[in-house]
Amino acid sequence: MINDDHDDLLERSFNSVSWNALSNSIQVVIGFLRMWLLARWLPVEVFGKYGMVMAIIGISGIFANFGMGGAFLNRTTETESEQNAAETHFTLKLLFTIVWAGLLFWLSFNYFEGEKRLMLNVLTITTGGVHLTQTASLILVRRVVHRRLALKNLISVSLSAFVAIILAWRGVTIWALLSTNIVSMIVNVYMLYLWRPVWRPKLRWSWKEMRYFLTFGWQNMIAVTLLKILNNVDDLWTGFYLGDKALGLYSRAYSFATYPRKIVAAPVNAVASGTYAELKYDRKRLSQAFFRTNALLIRAGFIFAGIFALIAPEFIRIFLGTKWMPMLDTFRLMLVFTMLDPIKITVGNLFIGLGQPKRIVSTRSIQFVVLVSGLYLLGKPLNISGVALAADLMIVIGMGLLFMQARNYVDFSMKKLFFVPVLALILGMGVARISLLLPYILGNDWRTLLIKIGIFLPIYGVVLFVFEKESTLRIVKPLWKRMHSYFSDKIVT
Repeated sequence: MINDDHDDLLERSFNSVSWNALSNSIQVVIGFLRMWLLARWLPVEVFGKYGMVMAIIGISGIFANFGMGGAFLNRTTETESEQNAAETHFTLKLLFTIVWAGLLFWLSFNYFEGEKRLMLNVLTITTGGVHLTQTASLILVRRVVHRRLALKNLISVSLSAFVAIILAWRGVTIWALLSTNIVSMIVNVYMLYLWRPVWRPKLRWSWKEMRYFLTFGWQNMIAVTLLKILNNVDDLWTGFYLGDKALGLYSRAYSFATYPRKIVAAPVNAVASGTYAELKYDRKRLSQAFFRTNALLIRAGFIFAGIFALIAPEFIRIFLGTKWMPMLDTFRLMLVFTMLDPIKITVGNLFIGLGQPKRIVSTRSIQFVVLVSGLYLLGKPLNISGVALAADLMIVIGMGLLFMQARNYVDFSMKKLFFVPVLALILGMGVARISLLLPYILGNDWRTLLIKIGIFLPIYGVVLFVFEKESTLRIVKPLWKRMHSYFSDKIVT
């Protein structure tokens, strides 16, 4: 029976990762097309205004969520009945979302005006609508069944990209950006509640269950609050102290630098929480899942970070235009964030899945102090490059502290996780940089870009293959057999 459950979890995890990876790969292409065209057609300042309001929405949205998502995923007595837990979760979400939206509308009409007031009102409505679909999404995450979620995200990105690009092409600015949030809300409601509903909303007033959600949520909310602040305070600080144009440059540097992680990191982390929760009482299997998840994220993340660090000047000139060249240094610095942030997230997911959210609070508190100090010490003298440096310092310290705490629950080797990919990254980037001294390499952006990639990728791949051939095959062979068996069964049936 245990083996059957184990095989079932492996199949659901593999299928979920597969669906998320396929969906995210398509989303990356569509999303990049949208980001590229909007960056070329819209003024830099518009992105700054939108980024400021989104930061306010992101931080304040903590109250609407109140950390209750982790409480729903956690397997305990109060969540044993999925239906009852879902009804209680939705009831609390509805109450908290109404209060949150009311406070934001009050803030909007009293402290904002013009385009920023419009943005805040529209984003409050659309984000509130998405909040109320969270219960259905969590049900699918809890079951480690991500096919519907992957399809929903793909449709949302596709439609929002189509609408935003058409509006931007016609000369519309603010509404081109806001349309992405409007479309996202409509797709979420339709795909989760209207088309073959995952779950039908229903209210439930169980004080015992509510007390569990609020108690767990309060403990989890402290960690989530710190995470949201860490993810948004740099945008707020940049907007307030450096202005809309500086925030526009910084926000696009962050968006493009962190975009590649969506290919692997997003689908893997989407599945990790549910997998960790199911393995919480089996340290050996939990350790294996933890190591393999992070090993994959590190190796994939270092590839993208290395490539984009090398081709950053050519990438900006070719795809975005010269008006975005002032963000070059910031873009490169944010690639450190690209490498390490997905790892920090999956380590945090470990503690959420194990029902230990308090483990994250102390780490994020330290990160908050580091980030705020860095913003004032580095941001003002170095502008947006200083802001990026502060963010990098924060992520490095936080990741190290979380790995130290994770050893209480899982067994892993930091050397096995990092040594080989770091060596591959250094050698690949070093040789690619030296190659620029050769004649005819520089002078044409497309030629330089392709040569840099053509040198880096083989070196990175060879180093990984030489040092990790056996361990890679041990992981890949079972996955290949399972994938082959899965698709063979589908073809037969």
